[in-house]
Amino acid sequence: MGSLLNESFSIELQQLDAASTDTARKERTQWLLTSPNPPSLWHELINTVKETVLPRGKTTKQSRKGAFFSFMQGLFPILKWGRNYKATKFKHDLMAGLTLASLCIPQSIGYANLAKLDPQYGLYTSVVPPLIYAVMGSSREIAIGPVAVVSLLLSATVPKLVDPAVDPIAYRNLVFTATFFTGAFQAVFGLFRLGFLVDFLSHAAIVGFMGGAAIVIGLQQLKGFLGINHFTTKTDVVSVLVAVFKSFHNEPWFPLNFILGCSFLVFILITRFIGKRNKKMFWLPAMAPLVSVILSTLIVYLTKADQHGVKIVKHFKGGLPPSSVHQLQFKDPHIGEVAKIGLICAIVALTEAVAVGRSFASIKGYHLDGNKEMTAMGCMNLVGSLTSCYIGTGSFSRTAVNFSAGCETVVSNIVMAITVLISLELLTKLLYYTPLAILASIIISALPGLIDINEAYHIWKVDKTDFIICIATFFGVLFGSVEIGLLIAVGISFGKIIVDTIRPSVELQGRLPGTYTFCDITQFPVATEAPGILIIRVNNASLCFANANFIRQRILRLVKHTTDGHTKKKINVLVLDMSNVMNVDTSGIVALEELYRELISQGMQLGIASPSWKVINKLKAAKFLDKLGKGWIFLTVGDAVDGCLTSKMDV
Repeated sequence: MGSLLNESFSIELQQLDAASTDTARKERTQWLLTSPNPPSLWHELINTVKETVLPRGKTTKQSRKGAFFSFMQGLFPILKWGRNYKATKFKHDLMAGLTLASLCIPQSIGYANLAKLDPQYGLYTSVVPPLIYAVMGSSREIAIGPVAVVSLLLSATVPKLVDPAVDPIAYRNLVFTATFFTGAFQAVFGLFRLGFLVDFLSHAAIVGFMGGAAIVIGLQQLKGFLGINHFTTKTDVVSVLVAVFKSFHNEPWFPLNFILGCSFLVFILITRFIGKRNKKMFWLPAMAPLVSVILSTLIVYLTKADQHGVKIVKHFKGGLPPSSVHQLQFKDPHIGEVAKIGLICAIVALTEAVAVGRSFASIKGYHLDGNKEMTAMGCMNLVGSLTSCYIGTGSFSRTAVNFSAGCETVVSNIVMAITVLISLELLTKLLYYTPLAILASIIISALPGLIDINEAYHIWKVDKTDFIICIATFFGVLFGSVEIGLLIAVGISFGKIIVDTIRPSVELQGRLPGTYTFCDITQFPVATEAPGILIIRVNNASLCFANANFIRQRILRLVKHTTDGHTKKKINVLVLDMSNVMNVDTSGIVALEELYRELISQGMQLGIASPSWKVINKLKAAKFLDKLGKGWIFLTVGDAVDGCLTSKMDV
């Protein structure tokens, strides 16, 4: 019976591939065995640097000149698109920039307050970084400036080193130093093409982090919304609610702050609803924050509400952003903690900016280079740290306004920055009576966009493990701190990667009838196994110290289940499909040697199919092929099955 199955299987294989003769199969195996050695790690590193830095082709004088201009255009994209810039585009960019400034000015003041800085530093961050990005950035729509999440990160981490209420100057200097480190890390990520580091925050982690941060930011605004003088420096829900409860008992409460804040919050939300219903009215929600600031300031000034408990901004400096070079604290005893804060902020800011930029770039139909964006973000934050700015990045809400306003290029950022600069020169005195409750309401109105319940539900339907990461990050931020939430997200993500690496799956392969395709017999029950041959595929990119022993045991378990199960099939050859294995280390080779010895002791032969370039090279170097026999190495699984069947095995 076994011989009949063998003959029918062999005949079908010959019909499917008549050219697959024994000679041709051996020739294909020789291609595999005589392939040149892959480049070493050192050569790969040198080639990567050459591709990144040096021009391709012949290094003639003309080519070097062209390469220099190409390099400069890559570093400063404005040199490329600026030559074709037309007045018709400027008309759209001008309107978009002015609309953007009307939203940016009140938001920047509010975000500076969230970061526990004076209002002018939020406005400075809306002047210098956008100008630098306009020269170096490649996104046409992204709006640069301070954002809520990064402001929260600073206010949650830096006060642990220096209390801003006790020493505001030292606090501000550490914020500038953290901004410098943020820019340095971002620039290094971009120059050395380390963008994959940003991916350590998975999509699920970002959804959970943004949702938790939005609630925490909203709770932080209760200080300005209710006019509370003494407030906790902690960000978790319990501490904030306890601080609010204590303020009602220990401090006088002035309801005018709450009334002003609620009134204009309702106004802003109504304008946003109108803007969503009628796309032509996009300018209305964009102008609403600035209108709220102007009207509330006039109300407070005319009614003298500040004398009745309404908290106001009071005087803050205007003018050009001053130099902060000498305020950077590289000799501070907390410099290690500041660098760590800079790294966290760099990753979070880049994650938000790249996600925002790519989202709108896909709508416009062009590609956004993540590494170039990182370099641009890094340079703008480095320069910003030297000009009294704190960390800036791409804002989703302002980018959406910029896009809706019809921006054509990053000139809209230049228009916005110039408008903010004019405001710093002329309008700072007029903002003296601006109530803090209005700034709180502006920030609160921007928070619903950070909470994406639909996306969280989508994650639940697609991947339950990712949903656990999302929820854990959300509650970590909400009831712990921002750092705890991020650590939970990265920790669970790494744990998932480690588990997938150390416990990879192995699957039995069979041939689909009428084809020469081999696939998982569990997924495709119609697939048939070759008589006397067991085909097992390893589903992992690396056979290494972390999983080699586990994979060996799983393979032996499958062999035992096949030979000792209900069918009790006789197995002569085990074909190991290594098409998914891209690399192997010494532990993996030792595991293969042990597997080979155990199979030989049971009267079976081991065959290896589809080994990658690095795998076959290391197997040759370890002399494993000499033990196995070069006749048991095959280019494909089909060659392995055909070779085993035509060798006239006794089955």
